[in-house]
Amino acid sequence: MPRRTATMLASTLMLIALLCAGVFIPVPYAEMSPGPTVNTLGEHDGEPVLQISGHKTYPADGHLNMTTVRVTSADYRMNLVEAVYGWLAHDDKVVPHDTLYPDGKTEEESSQENAEEFSQSQESAKVAALKQLGIPVKTWVVVSTVVKGSPAEGRLHAGDVIKAVDGAAVKQPGDVAKLVTRHKPGQDVVFTIVPAEEQAAAEKENRAATATRKVTITTRASDDGGEKRAVVGISAGTDHTFPFTVDIKLADVGGPSAGLMFALGIYDKLTPGSLTGGAFVAGTGTIDDDGKVGPIGGIEMKTVGARGKGARYFLTPADNCETAARDTPKGLTLVKVNTIGDALDALADIRAGKTAGLPRCTAG
Repeated sequence: MPRRTATMLASTLMLIALLCAGVFIPVPYAEMSPGPTVNTLGEHDGEPVLQISGHKTYPADGHLNMTTVRVTSADYRMNLVEAVYGWLAHDDKVVPHDTLYPDGKTEEESSQENAEEFSQSQESAKVAALKQLGIPVKTWVVVSTVVKGSPAEGRLHAGDVIKAVDGAAVKQPGDVAKLVTRHKPGQDVVFTIVPAEEQAAAEKENRAATATRKVTITTRASDDGGEKRAVVGISAGTDHTFPFTVDIKLADVGGPSAGLMFALGIYDKLTPGSLTGGAFVAGTGTIDDDGKVGPIGGIEMKTVGARGKGARYFLTPADNCETAARDTPKGLTLVKVNTIGDALDALADIRAGKTAGLPRCTAG
């Protein structure tokens, strides 16, 4: 066999071997791509996304779209060919698998965490919107979770309202840890609580909860590897009592990043006129009870998805602005926001056609 032919044959066989390796050998990466975008003012699967009863509502037009990112599952392992294709594709992003599923987190664990974050974002969106409107919302400090095997297990339960610790009134979740850590490990701490079932009954009957009880728990030392603190094994959070019903109907979505757009949608439904003036506005961002907007992941995917659906303006958390501005889809204006108030101001300018002065994201 001539040397040239032999060389070509060997090269061809090597290329085939490399292609086979690329197809069959998994690599530790995952892929992100633009996901669905849903108008919070519209319908999803045949029913309104925002359903409000017990308070006057108003028709709203235009779009206030929340955006999502589609990711590969925790169990799926990309091969080298798929990873290279993802790196080259403009609208997709390939990231280390542990970025999306840290500490070996399973698909089920990730889904549960995302569902919890989504639920919390809905609550905060309701609170932020109603506060912005001056509508009072009752807020309680509650037991969010109880660590299995901890001193609090069986003594405190998720949903219990924490009124006081050692007789000192609890005003916000951070107060609980401060009061507990005044003790040394092994000392007793006394919780004054309203049991979850009593609080639920009081809310249903529209009355004040009265059945408080005191629970004494012996603290133990923390096991986080740092300075040994007294702990009881709970995390504290907040729960709310709303003066009317606000339901958010959106399935198969997780995470906290739709908070801002839900809050704006609720605000629009509860006020006359249109926030957008008929414009197509999309956006993203977490939101807390006070209306502060926080950063999210996958911003580049969300801007692509929004523009693909027709969005002209994209409300962008300030901390995501620089990344988003590096590759802004053509025809999309990135509007920087830090709070729900910023977003409302920007929407007023969009509605009035005063878009030249909008606070825009820049690449730095």
